[in-house]
Amino acid sequence: MAKAIMIQGTMSNAGKSLLAAGLCRIFSQDGYRVMPFKAQNMALNSYITEEGLEIGRAQAVQAQAAGVSPRADMNPVLLKPTSDTGSQVIVGGVPVGVMPAREYFRYKKTLIPQIMEAYGRLEKQADIIVIEGAGSPAEINLSDGDIVNMGMAKRAGAPVLLAGDIDRGGVFAQLYGTVMLLKPEERALVRGLIINKFRGERSLLDSGVDLIERLCRIPVTGVVPYMEIDIDDEDSLSARLEKQAPPAGPGQIDLAVLRFPRLSNFTDFAVFERRPDVCVRYVSQAAQLGKPDLIVLPGTKNTMADRLWLRESGLEAAVKRLAAGGTPVWGICGGYQMMGRELMDGKGAESGRPGRLPGLDLLPVRTAFSPEKTRTRVRGSFGRVSGLFHGLSGMRLEGYEIHMGQSAPDGEAANALCRIRETQAEGRTDERGAGLCAENCYGTYVHGIFDAPGVAEEIVRTLLLQKGEPAGQKTGAQPDFAAYRELQYDRLAAVLRRHLDLKAIYRILEAGI
Repeated sequence: MAKAIMIQGTMSNAGKSLLAAGLCRIFSQDGYRVMPFKAQNMALNSYITEEGLEIGRAQAVQAQAAGVSPRADMNPVLLKPTSDTGSQVIVGGVPVGVMPAREYFRYKKTLIPQIMEAYGRLEKQADIIVIEGAGSPAEINLSDGDIVNMGMAKRAGAPVLLAGDIDRGGVFAQLYGTVMLLKPEERALVRGLIINKFRGERSLLDSGVDLIERLCRIPVTGVVPYMEIDIDDEDSLSARLEKQAPPAGPGQIDLAVLRFPRLSNFTDFAVFERRPDVCVRYVSQAAQLGKPDLIVLPGTKNTMADRLWLRESGLEAAVKRLAAGGTPVWGICGGYQMMGRELMDGKGAESGRPGRLPGLDLLPVRTAFSPEKTRTRVRGSFGRVSGLFHGLSGMRLEGYEIHMGQSAPDGEAANALCRIRETQAEGRTDERGAGLCAENCYGTYVHGIFDAPGVAEEIVRTLLLQKGEPAGQKTGAQPDFAAYRELQYDRLAAVLRRHLDLKAIYRILEAGI
């Protein structure tokens, strides 16, 4: 049976996901078969496995770091918030409904058998399982029936490494307070403390490390520096959304992404953020929009609610005015739905209440929501692309679709933005149109559409030409993002090897509980 070790945190965004990914990489480099696991995740950035099942993106990242294919067993329960008090509940990769928090709190205890069945299947295929907790184990109002922190550690027999975020301040209070709020039998599971996101002179921390070890009677197994590692973020806590990008400089493209309140899958834009010739800005107010070179309406977990927000924020009028003047607008998933003429949710499948809203009328398409959720990975090519980005026509693409609504062209002739190849049960390969383009407006359900080799390059080249920059002078070669991602995992592992006490961690792993 596999050995297990668990990373818990003193709070959300303490760095659990990144530490778990780094340990997955290290154990894999050391020759072990490694699987990540998180019993319950709450995130709007999700991932579709090859089987068409949905999991949190953090577990997909950790699987990639471990050198294995992501699968639904790695994250048996995923919560995707649809409002301040409710979430879509996904079990085993499949949606089971939308629940308010109180209803889910009662329901989650019934999921323990399914969680442990998923864990058991991984356990048979791995030498080591790296388990990630959620939030804090010291949420004493929620500890009854816990399925993701100490409750999971007990069921899996996993010793715990507790990480605190020193970058936010008060790390010693975080660690000591968390340990002291645990029940004695839970406290005994914590075998190591990690001080995460440290900046500054390490020697100045020594006295505090000595004191926290004496107070908690638990060794500090690492002081990890603040890391600039380019790995997909899990959710809207991402620092990239909070950071104010500087204005686009000479030779740079100004790309404005609308920051919906329920923004999801913003990893779609990572390929542009890595480019020195692109300035990616996340915009939540009309006054911030300015005159960008490209506007993107991203995915959202609640298209209907965020469509209303778009109007109330003043961004609707600003986007339509710029689009009428020729500024290209690109919508992905929920953003594509909003760009159409009408959104219809007759049964409240998407928003929780029946309703009908006008779209932005930038594309001749209407969207109807139903309880069925599309979840699939896709491959294909761009169709006959109109307008500024006609150079994309015929280029290869791949990604995934994950959406509640179905969109249909509304009478007028419009070009299919994508042609998706689908293999049927009989082995036949069919093509279907996906998304639409009309003049300089483009919409698609395909997440990751910009990632295929050459796609982002062509978009940037075209926009630079539009600004009067010589074609190709600023863009450079399109990087191999699969190789780039592997390099980032190796960089993460190298940093952790220098700053974690791996001998102690291996001893903790071997001893179990």
